[in-house]
Amino acid sequence: GFRYYVVGSCEFNSSKLNDIEFTLSYYYNKLEYIRFSSSVGKYVGYTEVGIKNAERWNNGPEVITSRGEKERYCFRNVGVFTESALTKS
Repeated sequence: GFRYYVVGSCEFNSSKLNDIEFTLSYYYNKLEYIRFSSSVGKYVGYTEVGIKNAERWNNGPEVITSRGEKERYCFRNVGVFTESALTKS
């Protein structure tokens, strides 16, 4: 089984660039313990360890780096994702 993994995703709810949401979720033993969401703009913890990490990461350079991931990853690939979805529909 899995012990530790990270999942990053972009959610496209409309064709507007401002409606794109970037999420970065951290899992341990298939349980999500912390998540960064670009709509919230900070890390949110779901377990005791996740809450402690969220407090520490929100006061450090990690949150600034994660805020830029929406522009770096999602905006760069929006054309690839939407074109792929449109050709399959």
